[in-house]
Parts: sequence; C-alpha cells; structure tokens
Amino acid sequence: MSKAKRKDVAALAGVSEATVSRVFNNVAPLREETKRKVLEAAKQLNYQPNAIAQSFARGKSGNIGVLVPSLPKVRMFSTYYFSEILSGIGMRLAEMDYGLLLLFYSPHEPIDYVTLFHTQKVDGCIILGSKNVPRDKGAIEQLHELKLPYCLINQRFDGYEFHSIDADHRDGSFQAISHLIKTGHEKIAFLNGPLEFSNSLDRLEGFKTAMQTYDLGWSSEWIFTGNYSRTSGYQAAEKIGQIIAEIDAVFVANDRMAIGLMQGLNEQGFRAGRDYSLIGCDDSDIASMTEPQLSSVRVPLFEMGIKAANAVFQLISNDSSKLTIHEQLPVTFIARNSIMRKEIDK
Repeated sequence: MSKAKRKDVAALAGVSEATVSRVFNNVAPLREETKRKVLEAAKQLNYQPNAIAQSFARGKSGNIGVLVPSLPKVRMFSTYYFSEILSGIGMRLAEMDYGLLLLFYSPHEPIDYVTLFHTQKVDGCIILGSKNVPRDKGAIEQLHELKLPYCLINQRFDGYEFHSIDADHRDGSFQAISHLIKTGHEKIAFLNGPLEFSNSLDRLEGFKTAMQTYDLGWSSEWIFTGNYSRTSGYQAAEKIGQIIAEIDAVFVANDRMAIGLMQGLNEQGFRAGRDYSLIGCDDSDIASMTEPQLSSVRVPLFEMGIKAANAVFQLISNDSSKLTIHEQLPVTFIARNSIMRKEIDK
C-alpha cells in the first residue's frame, strides 16, 4: 500500500492542499469544521506529515539543544547521572518529533547561550551542569530576560526565577541521616560536592537539619569536599581514614564518590558495613553491585529529563513571559548492607 500524500488528504476532506498544510502547521486561523474534516481524513488515510517540512513552515528547527560541560578527564557518559537524564530527555523529544542536539561547553570559557539559538538553530535548550558562579548566572539571566525557552536541570539560583527541574536533595539528606541516627549512629561525617551546585548546598542543609533535629552536634572537621568523581572519593579516603576510629558513618553526596571512598578505605583495611556505615546519593546501577551493596538516596534522574523536556515544550508553545517553571521531584532513601547493625540503647 502506497503512503498517503497531502493531496490525498485534501481530496478526501474536500479542501485544497494549502488548507491541509495550514491545519498541520497551525500557521493561520481556520474554521473548526475545516480542521475536523482534515484531521478525520488524515486519520482515515493514516497520513503522517513530514516533520522537517513542518518545522520549516513554522519557522522552527525542530531541534532542542542539550548543553553539558565538556570535561575531558571525566568519563561523563559512563556515569549514571548523565545517561539517565539524557535518556529521559531523548525519549520525550522523540515522542514530540523533536531532534536532540548535544552541545558541549567549556567550564573555563565564556558562555553565550543566546548565540546558540542563532548559530545552532535550536528552538529551546536544556542546561546541565551549571554552577552558581557569575559566568553561568549571567548567561542564564540573559536567556531569561529575552524570554527564550530553556530549562535548568538539578540547579537552582536563589533569588532568581529561572526555569528549573530539581529534586528534593535537602529531604534526601534528611532521610539518610535520620536512618543512620535511628539505627544507632551518632558520629557522622559528610563528603559533599562543590558548593557552587545548589544540590550540594541542599544536601549540606539537610545533613545539618537532621543532626539538629536529633540533638546531635557535628564537627566541621568531619565535613569534606570532593568534585563528584570517583577519584575525589578515593582521595578523600586518606583524610577520612585518619578519623575513622572517631566516627561510625559517612554520608556521601553521590555514588561515584562513595564507591571511590569505599575503595580507598578498603585498601586501609576498613570495610563498609563492618567498620563504618556508608550512604551515597543517586542510587545508580552500580550501587547494588558493590560489595557490600551501597545504601543510597534514589534521585529520579530519568524523570527529571522528561520534566525538563516538557518544560521547554511548554515555553515554546506559550507566552514564556507569563510562566515560571520550577518543579522539585521527591527522592527516596534505599537501605542496603553498607550500613552497620548497631546496638541501640533503650
């Protein structure tokens, strides 16, 4: 059976080919009765309009740019974090007949997101890995002031109404620390990520709130900083190993650092789940494959990608000056056997 063409739909609906184009491209006002006839004819003939032709007719490229930092020494696409988010974005874009244009930017050079709309011909953009530093904030502020369709993932700028999809990292930390305390842990160290990321600040706040809620103090000497890489977790093991006798648990801001820390402490003879308790964040695939299996805060990264794509579509389709999109998705703590069984005083 030959594929239905626009002229076939026009003939069945009793309208011109130009009218069929106007219906599918939504470029001119039409009577509802005319639209109904065209759509019914298209359905009957199983007519599929050419997506590329549609995008040109609408003056759009049909592409959404996804911007990620270029970090040559970090195997970005081997990480659960980026692959899950990109999978969610890609699935949603495919459902909407949009293309995904992956764009890299250097974390050390000036950023001009606005130019990308002209040079790369994108209809909207999704930004991963932005930091709360003047360079990033200024570039996003320009996007926002020009009312261009964009969305941040996993980054919030307090005091700014930037469009963003986030997760409740503060509550995730609170859940993790509360579980440790309820299972008899009182001396808890924290390996965090850089404070230029809002999720690092949120996790730190959740950590402190939980300790205060249960009337426990903490030492600033027990709070460490890595860069979310496995290597930084491994390197942190040198310092944390020096205080391991003073603490009974370590909470880590992502699984990659937690696994690096676990490896480093293993080499010193300290085993998670036996000598200390360990919790990570993200609940990546590898968390259940380590020995012992890593407890973690499950972050809905795939869903965040879908939500960010939906946000950009909403901004493309509506008057973005009247919209402010900020959604925070819930997280869940997953307990595994990297947590020691401690005797709890009754």
